[in-house]
Amino acid sequence: MTLQSLGVLRPLRRLSSRVAIFVLLVFPAVHSQQPKSVPPLQNTPPSAQVDTKIDVNDRIAQLALAASVQQGDYVIGSGDLLGVEVFDVPELSREVRVNETGFISLPLIPVKVRVAGLTTFQLQDKLAELLQSNGLVSTPQVSVSLKEQHSQPITIIGSVKNPMVIQAIRQTTLLQVLSQAGGVSDDAGSTVILTRPPSVPTGSEDSDAAKVPNDPQTFTISLSDLLESGNSTFNIPVLGGDVVSVPRAGIIYVVGAVNRPGGFVMQNDRDRMTTLKILSLAGGTTGTAKTKEAVILRKNPETGKRDEMPVNLKKVMELKTEDVLLQSSDIVFIPDSSGKKALHRAGDVALSLTTGIAIVSSGKL
Repeated sequence: MTLQSLGVLRPLRRLSSRVAIFVLLVFPAVHSQQPKSVPPLQNTPPSAQVDTKIDVNDRIAQLALAASVQQGDYVIGSGDLLGVEVFDVPELSREVRVNETGFISLPLIPVKVRVAGLTTFQLQDKLAELLQSNGLVSTPQVSVSLKEQHSQPITIIGSVKNPMVIQAIRQTTLLQVLSQAGGVSDDAGSTVILTRPPSVPTGSEDSDAAKVPNDPQTFTISLSDLLESGNSTFNIPVLGGDVVSVPRAGIIYVVGAVNRPGGFVMQNDRDRMTTLKILSLAGGTTGTAKTKEAVILRKNPETGKRDEMPVNLKKVMELKTEDVLLQSSDIVFIPDSSGKKALHRAGDVALSLTTGIAIVSSGKL
């Protein structure tokens, strides 16, 4: 091989070695950025998909914001304070309060003006027409403002963060009302109850129906339907005078020889709670528990006292007998082998143990 050919090959060898080093350095970094195969998601059991109350309240706030796009004007009612101004006629401008029958009185107008059921814009037109027809003002320019609102109270009670009374200033939905109350509390049940009072006569003389009030109406709506179904039918309008109540969820108490004694909130009334489920929430039994002699204390609706129902939890845990369904306010008492006297007065002991124990939401465990 000639020296000339060697001189030509040396740069090529240097170039090829540099290319090989570059490939060795870059390829691992490029390879690490390639999308890796993701294992298929495993189906989460329904029990693990229970939303916490914080998630529920976030959902309430979001849906309430979405529903706030469609809102109407406030309807005047009894007790409201109105500000009436007639341009260039200060004698007719004043503040007036709507009386219990829905009327107001203005100077120089010979009749009482019915304002209940009107919006402020409708009342402006009505007053302008009255002033003109009575020859008081040739071209009246009337403006009506709402100074105080007292005629459309909506009461929110029960298991909500902030029970309150608000005024239905405009069209309001159930989600908006719950959102204004701060959402539901930790011990809230799975339903919302809306109670609407009977319609009362409004003073109209030509309506026979106004003489006989309607019966009160009650609407029971599931929280899951309201939040998760996406059906606007459940997000019903809330009117002045309505009472929105969120019942407290049922609580089952577990006391005695368990690792975490306490009261456990039933997150969903449709999900039946059993002795095995409640023992799991309570962290299981202790080593000295007498599971054969457990007792369920259940309130008797007829006598008002608690009946003792013996249950052999040992056989239940060994799947030798059927699991026992529990009801709201049940007390499951598991005696300890160190306290033999507890067996003779299981009811009194269990009731005393429930005093001051913690109430735990199963969604937080």
